This record gives sequence, C-alpha cells and structure tokens, in this order.
Amino acid sequence: MSDAQPTRSGRTGLSIGVRIIAVVVLTAIGAVGAWLQHDARGRSSEPRTEFTANNPPAGLPGALTTGQHLHWSRCTSPPRARTDYDCATMKAPLDYRKPDGRTIDVALIRRKATGPNARRIGSLVLNFGGPGVSGVSGLPERLNQYGPLLDRYDLVSFDPRGVGATIPVRCGKTAEDTGYDGVDACAERSGAILPYVGTSHTARDLDLMRYLLGDQRLHYFGVSYGTALGAVYAHLYPSHVGRLVLEASVDPTEDLDEEQVSQVKAVQAAFDRFAAHCAARIRHCPTGDGPEEAERRMARLADRLKKKPAPAGAGKKLDADGLAYAVSDHLDRGTDGWAPLAKALTALIDHNDGRPLSKGADDRGSADRAETPRDNSRVAQTAITCADSSLRPDFDRLDRDEARVEAASPVFGAAWSTGVYLCYDWPFDGERSTLQVNAEGAAPVLVVGGTGDPTTPYPGARHMARALGEGVGVLLTAEEEGHGTYPQNRCVMETVDRYLRTGRTPAQGTVCRGSMS
Repeated sequence: MSDAQPTRSGRTGLSIGVRIIAVVVLTAIGAVGAWLQHDARGRSSEPRTEFTANNPPAGLPGALTTGQHLHWSRCTSPPRARTDYDCATMKAPLDYRKPDGRTIDVALIRRKATGPNARRIGSLVLNFGGPGVSGVSGLPERLNQYGPLLDRYDLVSFDPRGVGATIPVRCGKTAEDTGYDGVDACAERSGAILPYVGTSHTARDLDLMRYLLGDQRLHYFGVSYGTALGAVYAHLYPSHVGRLVLEASVDPTEDLDEEQVSQVKAVQAAFDRFAAHCAARIRHCPTGDGPEEAERRMARLADRLKKKPAPAGAGKKLDADGLAYAVSDHLDRGTDGWAPLAKALTALIDHNDGRPLSKGADDRGSADRAETPRDNSRVAQTAITCADSSLRPDFDRLDRDEARVEAASPVFGAAWSTGVYLCYDWPFDGERSTLQVNAEGAAPVLVVGGTGDPTTPYPGARHMARALGEGVGVLLTAEEEGHGTYPQNRCVMETVDRYLRTGRTPAQGTVCRGSMS
C-alpha cells in the first residue's frame, strides 16, 4: 500500500450523488473486466505466458533439448480427458548411456493452471504409484484430489517407461495381449526395452520433461512408488530439485524381500485394527469378537475358497489369494473402507457372494494394484520392479523367503509369499538391491507417512527422510489409517499445499492427528 495522501480533484460542480454513482459504475466495470478474464470453467483467459528454462539436462543432443518443443493438442484418450486436457509426446533416449541412439516417445497429459499468469509457479508433475500406473489415465481420474493446486500450477502427468502409451511392456500370448504369459514371453515381446524401463531411466526422463516444461527446478508430487521415483530424481539431480512431495513413502533401505515382509506385517496389523473395531462397533460383525477370532474365520474362509472359489460377477471367481488382495484394497481406504469391508465379508461368508468384495476392491483399490482390461499395469509392475532390483535368488533362498513371508501374517502371508518369485529367472539383471536416494545439496523435500499405512509401512517414511540427507528430508507424520493421507487428512492437505505454494516446509517432526489419534 502506498504512503502517499490522496489528492482532491481539481474538477468542481459534481454532486456527491453523482460521484457515488460514478464509483459504483467504475467498480462494476472493473468486476466485469475481471470476470471476463476467466472462462466459464474458471480458467484465466488472459494471454498465457509460457515459461522457459536455461538448464537443459547435461549430455543430451540438442535435438532432444533446445531443439525439441512439446506440441500440446487435444487429448484423444482416455475419454474423460477429451475436454479440458492437453496431450503431448516427448522424445527421450531409450538408453541414456547412448543419447544419440534410439529414441522413445513418452506420453504426457496436462491440465492448465486456472490462476493468473503472475501467480503461476510452473508445472507440478504427478506420479500416482505402482509401479505400472498410467499417469495419462490417472490425472483425469484423480483431478479432484489435486484441483485446489490448479490456481498456481499446471498439473502434468505421464506414462512412465513400460506403461500405457510409453513403450508398453508386453508379456502376453500375442503382441497386443496385456496379460502375463511368463518370462519367455516378456523376453520375446519386449526384450529390446526391458533393460531400460527402470526407475533411474524414468527419473532421467523427468529431468528432460522439467526442462521442456520450462521449469528451472522440478516441482513434483509422488505417491507410493512415486516416492521412489522422486527420491531417485533428487539423488541424480539435487540442484534441480524444486518442491518435491513424497507421500506414502516407500522404504529406500529395504530390498525386495525385506519389503515383502514389512508390508505383509503392516497389512496384518491394519486388519487386526479393523477386526477390533468391527467387534466393538459393528452389529453381527463377520470377523467375530476380535483379531484372534478374525484370523480363525479368515483361515476357514480361505480354505473354502481354495476348494471352490466364489462367484464375483462378470464371470470372475474369487479364490483365496483374491480374498487377501481384495481385503487389503479395502484396508488401503482407511476407516472409510471398514464398513464396506464388513458388509462384503458378510455377503461372502453367509451367501458365498464375492461380488461386493471384488467390486469394492476394483472401484476403490490401491493405485498400486489398479488395473483395467485395456492397460498393462501388472506386467509393467513386474518389469519395472525387476529392472530396479538386483535380487535373483536361488531355489534354497526362495524357499526360505517364501516361508518367512507366509509366517509373518496368518491372513495375508500365503498370498504375499508368492511375491518372492517375482523376479526369479527374469531375463535381464536389475540395477541395485536398494534405492540410492541421498540428495546432499537439494532443496528440502517433504516426506509424508501415515502411521497406519498397510501398503507402505510408516517406518519407510522415517527412513526415507533420513536417507535423503540432513537438511533435505523433512518428515510429516499423519496418525491415520489407510494408504496415503492426502487429501483425506485436512492437516496433511493444508501442510502440503502450503509447502507447494510457498516452499515453506513444516517443522521437522510435525504430526497431524487423524483416525488413529
């Protein structure tokens, strides 16, 4: 506000009434002008200023950096993205060690910022997890979660390598089959790309994307597996780190086998909390009078489904492993999933009806397991995981690891134990046993963990914040059930949004209260 005093007009003879009317008219004109600067959907219609960056990724040919421009146009798919979204394709090296060699097309999607140019920060790149989840399909599906940030950011997502429209991995019986027909099929159909779909390659794509989007630094929001991608980016490009949110963080200190054990223990603990709540609060609780009785009832149910799977609608059947994964998907929803889970288990136990349990998992399951018939998320998850992990156990270790996972959870252990075979006999080596994420010199990175997370257990968030390095990783704890706490927990949402808008992190060790408080 100016300190100058207002000056009296030199014009005379205007009545007070006329001057009031003039003020009202001018105010109205100003309001109409401001309204005309926004279209019916609230987006600013003033001329858009495109940002430019002057720090291209090192080592890449000019044709991919200064000579490449993203040509945004109307999206043709998915159907819900055909209005209000733009799509583009980015050229990137297949192998960053041979930057002048073969290139790939990376599929991008964008929802433009709605606020005025003067307040726009840049692009916020989103990864929704997996690995194997399509960002091109995911952004329109999840826009309501991130919509409040549209006043300051273009929201951008993409299909990572191996996923969707970006060199999709194929392991089926035919070249178009999105199913899994074994490692030999993967090698035959996708052998040329399998060594290049790992997280470190996608992190390098992120830096090229950052530059082409016009940002000096990357602003990023990664969920679940997306935290691994964001952390690897911070390690590779610490000086290019802008505002990074790592939500529902994975544990960078665990290898693939250790991760299996930690996760199955966490999902068992979440189920025990559900069973205790069910016994205390839900009439005719299907899991009985507490966690111990719940384990016995679930064991009997699993035995029944092994012998004869239950009908689950659309010609599908629900077997014992499907039971475990469907229950887990309900637990990922936090306390919002508890009442539907109780109803679905009642239908299954009393009426042999697997439809409510399967439908609830399909509709609201974890992004890590989300799949539609047209996508390749499950085979992509295998390919990316095995490109990252260097573990290739022999049969003796496989037997030990399988027994260890099974023993860790009476309800979920048997289903989870098959995961130890995920990369057995994979036709290519993986990069490392654990993630490399130390990012000394990077700007502060906000790491969010929920104490009741059944998919990425809370200790992983603490380990991630510490592994990023002193002064880099800032931990925000949510005392909350479920996989992911943004935007469900109001305190988390406000803290994360404040950081993304201003760059200010919360005090180290801040705790948001929630359903577990």
